[in-house]
Amino acid sequence: MTGRYPPIEPYAHGMLDVGDGQLVHWETCGNPDGKPAVVLHGGPGSGCAPAWRQLFDPARYRVVLFDQRGCGRSLPHAADPAVDLSTNTTGHLVADIERLREHLGVNRWLVLGASWGSTLGLAYAQRHPQRVSELVLFSVVTTTRREVDWVTRDMGRVFPVEWERFRAGVPAADRDGDLADAYARLLADPDPAVRDRAARDWCAWEDTHVATVPGHRPDPIYADPVFRMVFARLVTHYWRHAGFLPDGELLRGAGRLAGIPGVLLHGRLDISGPPDIPWRLARAWPDARLELLDAAGHGSGHGMAERVVAALDDFAGRVR
Repeated sequence: MTGRYPPIEPYAHGMLDVGDGQLVHWETCGNPDGKPAVVLHGGPGSGCAPAWRQLFDPARYRVVLFDQRGCGRSLPHAADPAVDLSTNTTGHLVADIERLREHLGVNRWLVLGASWGSTLGLAYAQRHPQRVSELVLFSVVTTTRREVDWVTRDMGRVFPVEWERFRAGVPAADRDGDLADAYARLLADPDPAVRDRAARDWCAWEDTHVATVPGHRPDPIYADPVFRMVFARLVTHYWRHAGFLPDGELLRGAGRLAGIPGVLLHGRLDISGPPDIPWRLARAWPDARLELLDAAGHGSGHGMAERVVAALDDFAGRVR
């Protein structure tokens, strides 16, 4: 991801004990007296890369970034198959955001989220609307059961060869069932070779189903075996449980966002996360503005980062 602003370094960082034996890594950068904002990365499991910092005007924002439970620099790291994921759910992550807000002495903050981070941002804002000043969400998804089925099965109509390879990665008895669940079981196998192959196959499909725009290049981050494992474990963990959310809850709960300004940015070529997801959300959330980018797919390319920066710039001077 690239942004308009130059690279910056954090002025503070730490590890926050959020309970359950979990330590969450956080950092703050920009202006200590600026408008507070928190970044919710995607995945789940991708961690918060330094490039996120460049989306914010460092003179006007106090930016808080953190690695969600089990990934990035947070501990224990879910790449270790012995790490229990039972206390890694959406409810736990929402509570972690609140603990971090309180720890840093923030009253209200802007929430920026992408992909899975948009699901998490919506869940957090609907449960704690008084703590959210604005929302900027891009590549918007709500992680419903239908969305998980769409990505793991229906996208095979777009990439049939790659999907057949993805489906063939699980035992024959599991190929017509829940593929996220089947892969999660493989990633828990006692044989490290089985786990590694499952992580490779899962991440190969992840890199394929977003490849809907001209010039797509494979993401080099999937070459890292540690990243592959933590990413595959956490994504399958969340997807097999449909985001640990009652199905359709985030759309039904959109009314709780009344009065919170929002910008929803989405690519028209985002087939793995179809544009009707943010469209339906914008219809149910009167204070949200939906912007569809003709040349963009899923992620920050093809003008997406520039539109995110523009939205953040627009909100930078707003006091609510």
